[in-house]
Order: sequence, then structure tokens, then C-alpha cells
Amino acid sequence: MAKKEHTITAEELDRRFDDGEDITEFLDLDQAFRPNLEQRRVNLDLPNWMIACLDQEAKRVGVTRQSIMKIWMSERIKAEQVASGQRR
Repeated sequence: MAKKEHTITAEELDRRFDDGEDITEFLDLDQAFRPNLEQRRVNLDLPNWMIACLDQEAKRVGVTRQSIMKIWMSERIKAEQVASGQRR
């Protein structure tokens, strides 16, 4: 037996979402994506002391080295954008 497709109007979807209902049955999650979050690999050479500091902080926070670098770079980029009046 074929799976039944669930369809509703945009207004009904908005109402259900605004009311806090679960609307996932109406979404095609296989086609979902998050814009501007495509990844690209970069190589970065760092001195040993800097890697040791990153590892120490990552361990303290409970994340990976890569995660702490992403967090810190994101925070810095946002701060620079605010300081220069830019918004992304």
C-alpha cells in the first residue's frame, strides 16, 4: 500500500505551527537544508603552544578542538561586524 501524502494550505500550516503543533508530517525533511552553512575545508598551520591552549580550553568546555575554534572565530567575526556596523 502506498504511503498517503499529507497536504494542507499554507495558512493551516502557519496556524498549526503558531499553535505549537507538530508539523513535521507535512515537511519533506529529505529535501531540507540550512542556507549559508555549506562547509569548505581549510588548512591552518598553528604553533604548538597555540594548539596546546586550544586543546586545554576545548577539554575544559567539553568540546573538540575544531568546535572551540569555530566558536571563537564565530564570536570574533560577529564582534567585528557589530563594531563596523555590518550585519550578515
